[in-house]
This record gives sequence, structure tokens and C-alpha cells, in this order.
Amino acid sequence: MDKYQIMPMTADDVADVAAIEQQIFSLPWSEKSFLDACTTQENVYLVCRMNGHIAGYCGMWTVLGEGNITNVAVAPEYRRQGIAKALLQELESCAKEKSVTVFFLEVRESNTGAIALYEQLGFSNIGKRKRFYERPVEDAIVMSKMK
Repeated sequence: MDKYQIMPMTADDVADVAAIEQQIFSLPWSEKSFLDACTTQENVYLVCRMNGHIAGYCGMWTVLGEGNITNVAVAPEYRRQGIAKALLQELESCAKEKSVTVFFLEVRESNTGAIALYEQLGFSNIGKRKRFYERPVEDAIVMSKMK
């Protein structure tokens, strides 16, 4: 496996991140949304580079000791190599600097692979948001982790 590097997302990464987002999600974030998110001081947004390309990214908004994980994505050609796990572990590490003690995220109920990864990382299912996702309409599992 090629070695990857995880680093903060910058404005220079936004076009590539948005391209991956377009490829994966039915309601993707725009380049402007990523630019705003990665340049807001309270947020933590990371990219994973492999062979000079962005292989994945993740992001979190922080407010009063809570971290809301908003994005976790790995480009299809880079999946099953531990990138999402590494990104989330680095996100948690960065969250310490923001005094985050609890994390939250939503995941599609049908995304069993992601749910299994989150559980492996210590997240617990704490509830459901009915019809949270559109295209297709689906419930979200709400997961949380205390530090």
C-alpha cells in the first residue's frame, strides 16, 4: 500500500474535494461550502493525500466542546485502505486542541460499512433522525462518542 499523508484542508484543496463530493453524494456540498468550512477557525477539516492526489477528506464543526462531524469521504479508487479510519483518528487528535469532549455524526441507515467503522472507533448509536437524507429519502442513524 502506498503511504498517505493527512493534513489540514486548504483553499487549494477545495476543487479536488468538491469533485470527490460530486462523485459520491446525491446532494453534494459546493466548493464555496468547503471553502467556508475549512477557513473557519473553530472547524477542523482534513485531507488525505496519496500519490499527490486527494484520496479522502473529513470535517468537523466545533461548538462549546462538541464536535459535529459533517463530512467523511474517500474516493472510490482509494477505499478499503484504512484512509477513513486514519482521517477520523487524526480528526479526534485535532479536536483535543479545540477542547472537544463529545463527537456526533449522522450516517445513512443503509451505510453498514461506515456504521461498522464508526463502531470500531468507539461511536455508539444514540438515535435516529427520520427522513434526514434526500435522494433517496432515508433515515439517519445518530452516533456519538465521548472522549
